[in-house]
Amino acid sequence: MARIAIVGVGAIGGVTAALLQQAGGHELFLCTRRPMPGLAVETPDGLVEVRAVFVNEPAEAPAVDWVLVATKAYDVMGAAKWLERLCSKGAPIAVLQNGVEHRERFAPYVATEKILPVMVDCPAERQASERVRQRGVMHLKVPDIAIGSEFVELFAGSPADASVVPDFLSVVWRKLCFNSAGALSALVLQPAGVVRGEAMGEVALEIIRECAAVARAEGAHLEDNIAEVILDAQRAAPADSINSMLADRQAGRPVEIDARNGVIVRLGRKHGIATPANSMVVALMEAMAVKK
Repeated sequence: MARIAIVGVGAIGGVTAALLQQAGGHELFLCTRRPMPGLAVETPDGLVEVRAVFVNEPAEAPAVDWVLVATKAYDVMGAAKWLERLCSKGAPIAVLQNGVEHRERFAPYVATEKILPVMVDCPAERQASERVRQRGVMHLKVPDIAIGSEFVELFAGSPADASVVPDFLSVVWRKLCFNSAGALSALVLQPAGVVRGEAMGEVALEIIRECAAVARAEGAHLEDNIAEVILDAQRAAPADSINSMLADRQAGRPVEIDARNGVIVRLGRKHGIATPANSMVVALMEAMAVKK
């Protein structure tokens, strides 16, 4: 099988590690800034105690076959410190981050053809430094290219829904449409159920519609009523679920506002599309969020 390094072991990195262990045969290296005593993931199928080598210093990182980056989008420089040694034998990197600019973030550090953007959709929460709760299936979608197929094969035999897709651009923008309204939870410090209210629902619709307009200008194909479809899905989700942006605000960490809503504003400006709802979200979050 493969030697795989995961850089960033939060909720998504933790679930990914558990799935790769369930696939069987892989040698896992978990790269974190702080020592971890272990990693346990509460999956829908039961508890998985991840067996891996924990690495805390980039200088001690081994060469591997694959690097999976699961840090927050704002911590690219931190993740990049690991790549020189991990990729010393030419390993590709799969970027499991939010947003639509996966390749752009890592292009200064890795050859573009070695960067695989990954759309990740998985309800999961980090409950403690060494424990993650996975609420549902992890969906992993990648472009239909050679390294995309190789990435999917890493998860063969696991419960992950991993697949290549012919229109990755539309898939990743659809996910951003979903994520864009998640900023409302972070702004008001309330879980997902906040959008069940009529007023908040209307604001969510405006945020998503702006995102969809920019997505179409970028070449994505989205249904006309995508905002309503996404809001219905968000209202059907568990009312107490906490997205990563809200979790970061509650913990006093930086938030991924640029990768989620800032990019909508920036690319909207490029295409001459007004994005007042997202512009307000970005301005409010930048004023309120704790930055380190």
